[in-house]
This record gives sequence, C-alpha cells and structure tokens, in this order.
Amino acid sequence: MTGSPSRVYVARLAGLPVYDPNGDQVGKVRDVVAMMRQGNQPPRVLGLVVEVFTRRRIFLPMTRVTSVDVGHVVTTGLLNMRRFEQRPTEVLVLGELLDRTVTITDTGTSAVVFDMAMEQWRTRDWVLTKVAVREGSRRFRRRGQTHVLDWSDVTGFTQDEEGQGATHILAAFESMRAADLAGVLHDLSPKRRKEIAVALDDERLADVLEELPEDIQVEILAGLDTERAADVLEEMSPDDAADLIAELPTDTAERLLTLMEPEEAEDVRRLLTYEEHTAGGLMTSEPVILPVDATVADALAQVRNADLSPALAAMIYVCRPPLETPTGRFIGIGHIQRLLRERPSELVSAVLDTDLDGLRPDDSLQTVSKYLATYNLVAAPVLDEDGRLLGAVTVDDVLDHLLPDDWREHDHTEHPAQEGDHDAS
Repeated sequence: MTGSPSRVYVARLAGLPVYDPNGDQVGKVRDVVAMMRQGNQPPRVLGLVVEVFTRRRIFLPMTRVTSVDVGHVVTTGLLNMRRFEQRPTEVLVLGELLDRTVTITDTGTSAVVFDMAMEQWRTRDWVLTKVAVREGSRRFRRRGQTHVLDWSDVTGFTQDEEGQGATHILAAFESMRAADLAGVLHDLSPKRRKEIAVALDDERLADVLEELPEDIQVEILAGLDTERAADVLEEMSPDDAADLIAELPTDTAERLLTLMEPEEAEDVRRLLTYEEHTAGGLMTSEPVILPVDATVADALAQVRNADLSPALAAMIYVCRPPLETPTGRFIGIGHIQRLLRERPSELVSAVLDTDLDGLRPDDSLQTVSKYLATYNLVAAPVLDEDGRLLGAVTVDDVLDHLLPDDWREHDHTEHPAQEGDHDAS
C-alpha cells in the first residue's frame, strides 16, 4: 500500500471521502470494522463501513484499500454494493469502542478511550495497535492525563459496560447531517443507541429522530426519562411529533402531552385528530404565514430560517389574522421563485397566486398526490370549510407515506454484487 502513513488514527477517518482510482468520489468513511481476538492480541481490521451516495452503508475490505492518506481514502474501484450487516464476531471501532472505560494494566487506573490507531503489518494485515486514553480525574474538574498505549497495555474491551459515554463518538460525527447520524444510530445496538441519544442535546436528537424508522424512534424515546422525552418532542416539527406519539401506548402519550408546553401540545393534539393517510394527517401546522401587508423583503427574511425544509421554504401563505393555525381567512400563496423577481418593497399580496383551491383535511393521500402533481407544487395549503389555513402538506411527507413503512432500512437502488464482498474478508 503506497503513499499511506504507517499509523492511522481511526477517529480522523470519520467522514473522509473515498475515491476510486480515477479520482471520482464513491462515498464517505463512517466506521472501521475489526475482529476481536483471544488474549491480548490486537484486533485485526477487516475493513471500512462506507456510505455511498444513496445513503446505503457498504463494507469495503481493507484488501481493496490502496491508500489511506491525510484527507482521503483510495480504493481499487471494486465495490460490493450490498448493505453492510455486522456479524457477531465484529466490532465497530467508532460506534462501540470509543468512550469505553478501560484499565491501564501497569497502574490499575481507569481511563476512557478517545481514539485508536491502526497499522499495517508486514503480512499486509491492518491491526489496531494503539489506544489513546484519558485518565479519569475529578480534581478541580480538570481533565486527566492522556496516553497513547499499546493494545496489550489496557484491559476491558471484552466486558459489557453499562452507561458507556458518547462524548468522543459525537465529536467524531459532529459535522454529520441529522440524516447521516440517524444512519449511524440505526446500525448500532439498542444499548449504544440509548447512550448516544442521552448525550445529544434536545434539538439535535429531535432532528435525528425525524430521520429514523418509527420502531427505533419509539425505542429511543422509551429510553429517556419522561420530562426529557417531552422536551425532545417539543423540538420536533408538530407533524413528526404527532406521528411518533401516535405509536406510543395511550397512557404514555397522554403523559408526554401533559408535560409538553401547552401551545406545542395543542398543535400535536389537533394533528392527532386526523386520519393518518389524509391531508390533515400529513400536514404540518407551522408553514410560513404572513399578513396581507407583508413585503417581499419580509417573506424572503422568513424563508431564510435554516430550520425550514426546502419544501416549506418554497412557499409562503398569506392570511388574515390570527396568523397562528387555524388562521383567519386564507388569501393566497406566494411562490418564492416568483418573489425573488420582485422588488423587496413590493407587497406580497400583489403577487399572490389566488387561483388554487386548497386541500381539505380529509382529502386522501391519493388526492393530495394528484394535487401536487397537477399543479407542479412541492407544498400545498390545507383549509377548513370556512377557508381558514390549517397547515400545509409538503411533497417529502407525501413520499414518506407513499413508500413502504420500512423504506429507510432497505437499499434505495439495486446494484449487482461485485468482487470484494463482506464474505471475502
């Protein structure tokens, strides 16, 4: 393997681009797969977990890695696109070994693992040879000393640890988007998912939950104390929170709704009154709503909110007061693409699309899909019988319900298996 450093620290691999021999990026490194061995023999590194552009995680054997350098990894170009499935004899170095509490053999001192290093031996095998640890120290709340030790100088990797921390794994994945971090959590054990979820702040955890299958959402929420669970639900969009609460036992759901802020709980309760596969069950109650005297500049300022999804940010809704859903009389919609061509001082009411009849909350999923397709929209207003805006349905929520319930757990596209699959490792 030419052009590679003799020692590679694993935490620094997280998120590195993976290139084929032609220089085209094929994915990003998400973890390192190793096999534990008996005694104090250092684990053999089997390969990398690589996320390709369909968000599928595949296994890349180390025999197919031609270079591990600062800033990138290069492969032979032969990839098996089958989804990676961890075997019982394998460990994920980032997901399972970082933040593990170990014992330094010479001193008997406890320490926490914050990184590990792998090296290529003369046999061409890659092996985890070094463990970077930080000693525990509560004195003056200072961090303890750090050491880089040989694998044989520490013990504790083969024991199950209750309450394993997540500080260092989260640091390794800090720059990940919520959807990507959700993919990492999906592939971990329920125990490790719970530990990482507890360590995330409420807003970040809410974003990650929205990207996970409902069964894992319920599992994670059940692992939090009730008040924390209510806080996380408040950070979720009302429609996603309603979908999750609908999956919980009735008494648990009611207890969480009681603990939530009244305004947040009211939005969720209202969404829960609609059937799941209807416009009311699909909509969010928090689209971008503006009064009739708002200007184009006001509208553009509102849609710059980074918390808005692209579909929600593509359209504004002009209504009479009150501007909280259910609003006063709905006036019309403003397409951001159109508003970008207008003077900032222009009133949005002068350039509204007022010809579209909105959806009704009991319209079926099929009706909603046809509506969006007919008018080439990425979002649509949902109105009650008095012409008040109740919310908006976005195309991403429609797709979420048109696809199979477990679509996040399966490959997005089919690719033929190629040389270098997991079995060959």
